Amino acid sequence: MNLRQNFSLLLCAGLAASSVHAQTAGQHLAPRDQVIAIRAGRLFDARSGTMLANQVVIVRGDRIADVGPGLAIPSGARVIDLSNATVMPGMIDAHVHINTGGDTEAQRTLIALANAQTDLAAGFTTLLDMDSRGGYNTVDIRDQINSGRVEGPRMQVVGESLNPRATNYYPDIRTGRFQEGFIENKNVNGPWLARAAVREAKLHGVDWVKIYTTQDFVGTMHMWTPEAKLVNSPSLTFEEVQAIVDEAHRLGLKVACHTYGGEGMASCINAGVDAPNHLLELDQDGIKVLLEKKLPFVATLDDLIALEKEDLEATGGRNSRMKLAEQAVRRAVAAGVPIVFGSGATSLAVPHGKQASQFAYYAKWGLTPVQALQTAYLNAAHMLNYGIEKDIGTIEKGKFADIIAVSGNPLADLSEMEHVRFVMKGGAVIRNDFASR
Repeated sequence: MNLRQNFSLLLCAGLAASSVHAQTAGQHLAPRDQVIAIRAGRLFDARSGTMLANQVVIVRGDRIADVGPGLAIPSGARVIDLSNATVMPGMIDAHVHINTGGDTEAQRTLIALANAQTDLAAGFTTLLDMDSRGGYNTVDIRDQINSGRVEGPRMQVVGESLNPRATNYYPDIRTGRFQEGFIENKNVNGPWLARAAVREAKLHGVDWVKIYTTQDFVGTMHMWTPEAKLVNSPSLTFEEVQAIVDEAHRLGLKVACHTYGGEGMASCINAGVDAPNHLLELDQDGIKVLLEKKLPFVATLDDLIALEKEDLEATGGRNSRMKLAEQAVRRAVAAGVPIVFGSGATSLAVPHGKQASQFAYYAKWGLTPVQALQTAYLNAAHMLNYGIEKDIGTIEKGKFADIIAVSGNPLADLSEMEHVRFVMKGGAVIRNDFASR
């Protein structure tokens, strides 16, 4: 075979590969020319908090073209009958960790993608991944979902956090040591190094930066003092936090903060981080700062549920992070601080796909059922980056067709949110258990 024939064969192979690549990209996105009409027996208006009866939602491509009672069904539209169900916007979970294990980067990425897909099937059409536990595979997962090559929820991601505690949950099984590529090892010792770390994160393609401002230990690892109080040793100075927030905002990123209390919590909220998380020791002084700076409170409970037994044993039953979380949420709700749904879902007691159980705790701790649901809609959408609230969080004309449905009425029974039976993301039907009936 001569050189020209070889070249021709290689060219044909390349064209064939390009064709396959083109077909693969976008296969999980809704066709642009599709028209779907959803008949909704009940429809939750997440903006007003009311339940509307007998609505029709018209979807064109990946967007909602119209919604209202008695709308005419366009000719040729595919009709989805949810007339015996409650139709709602896709939920937003603003604190998950899709990386939950794996001994290699490939294993970690496959497990992470599976977790994201589990959350989507449970009705969480948008996720904010709050720390990839080292590395930037969440950036790649987000991009492949956006391209339509793989199925998954909308994602905004932190990637590798700026973590002076250098925590890492997944040592390399081959060496017994933490693998360099997995470790959160950026140097943030001082404001200028902190700014450099933010710039590096930006170059990796993240949407958010996450910092940890309280350590869970002093010396030997422990969470509680002998008096059953949280250790809460600060891990960043206020000047370092200020520099991170300023640099991130300058570059178009937002900042999330893991903090339990004390000086570390004060640094976060006074510097104006966009997503203060946990805030277990939130007091009236802290609430005043949140209100002045118009900051939300990402109240994560699922990871705390998993740690309740351990905390009670460590404190002789005197204290736990769940007890502190209840007090903090009750104070914030009473003061009018917006609560944002963030589960902290990992692979602990409340794993991915099960985090809707958190709504019941919110309702128990001072929110009405409507307010509890709204934590996963406009409250969360408003906090996310890029002004995405214009596209998600409600079922309204012009927004993405991110739509879920449950059998009963969640305003009467919030546990309905744990049994989502229909999921559409961007006009693409992910599951429809009503049809199988």
